[in-house]
Amino acid sequence: ARAVLGYLARNADGWSEQEQAALVDQVLGLIADPRFAAVFAPGSRAEVSIVGRLERPGQPKALVSGQIDRLVVTPTDVLIVDFKTNHAPPRTAAEAPRGYVRQLALYRAVLARLYPQLPVRAALLWTETTEIMEISASALDAALA
Repeated sequence: ARAVLGYLARNADGWSEQEQAALVDQVLGLIADPRFAAVFAPGSRAEVSIVGRLERPGQPKALVSGQIDRLVVTPTDVLIVDFKTNHAPPRTAAEAPRGYVRQLALYRAVLARLYPQLPVRAALLWTETTEIMEISASALDAALA
């Protein structure tokens, strides 16, 4: 809580103490939620920079540069998690904004080259509703195409 309040003191000009306290509660609740234990487990990484070039048959190379909010690499798989703050997130993965899915698809394609022996999964974590929404491999493949 002190770390979050310190961050807000440096970066949240104009926020009331009440607004800051509400955000601290929201962040700490998200981190403590057992549904997201793997996302915040020891060994998971925050704000991982990613850069790559993807070859695409019949299309120009795709240059990928971004930042993965949370990256979890285990002996069995790789998980990309992107935090989204939409006040009214979609109800299903099929309704997820195309731009979000495409972003995850690009990150997944780059990481698949780094971890060819592991499946790479991707999910959106909606901070307003504290729900995680995994995007299917088929949806990610379609977005990349």
